[in-house]
Amino acid sequence: MTTTQVRPQTTRPLPSTLGNGLARGAAELKMFFRSKEAVIFTFSFPAFVLLLLGSIFDTGETMPGGASMSQVFAASMIAYGILNTAFTSVGVGIAADREDGTLKRLRGTPITASSYFIGKIILVAVATAAEVALLLAVGVLVFDLRLPTDPAKWLTLAWILLLAVIACTLVGIAASGLAKSGKNAATVLNLPVIALQFTSGVFVAISSLPEAMVKVAAFFPVRWMGQGFRSVFLPDSMAVGEVAGSWELPVVALVLGAWCAVGLLLCLLTFRWTERRAG
Repeated sequence: MTTTQVRPQTTRPLPSTLGNGLARGAAELKMFFRSKEAVIFTFSFPAFVLLLLGSIFDTGETMPGGASMSQVFAASMIAYGILNTAFTSVGVGIAADREDGTLKRLRGTPITASSYFIGKIILVAVATAAEVALLLAVGVLVFDLRLPTDPAKWLTLAWILLLAVIACTLVGIAASGLAKSGKNAATVLNLPVIALQFTSGVFVAISSLPEAMVKVAAFFPVRWMGQGFRSVFLPDSMAVGEVAGSWELPVVALVLGAWCAVGLLLCLLTFRWTERRAG
């Protein structure tokens, strides 16, 4: 008499939040690169603004510290590129996904809110890397911006980029709920972006701004992003043009890290998969 051995059934572990987030990030990248118009606009718009305004500011004069105004602007514009991609594009995209039911359908999958946030951060990180490369190419070729030779400068660039991408993406996800529909999302989200560019020393030298405006801008990450990027691509002698007369990199790290935490908290408190019901 023979006996048949029954093998115990093995169950596969459920995908982790990180695993789902990485998978969602891959899906986000595929969808993004399939939209040629979005790719071209996202990558080229900050570079176009840099080329346009940098040429206007290029008077041929050297500022105290050894750099030209166009070079200062080129370094600062990286902050605008990140804010445009991480905050505006993400916020508008999520508002549109919520309106057309994409988020509602995702809610029925193993994708959690945290996994969704990770996917968006991956998308923004890849897009930002390409965007920064294009901005630096324009800065070097057109405005004679000098790339750093000190490895420590590149390390500084890496951690500022990482913190800036995470903070701006999370705040953009949370801010997507401010728009009542995908149609008016761009209008709602572009207003704070434009205001912060002028008050944070990106479009205008921060030394020429009113003191009250500078103090208000100090609470937001854009000012510290621009200051951090200037510390990487400008001579150390240019630090005299900053508010404190130095690059204040520890403060840059503290403020951006705090905004990462604030952004995550706002996302967890305000993110919703579906639109609010009227009434």
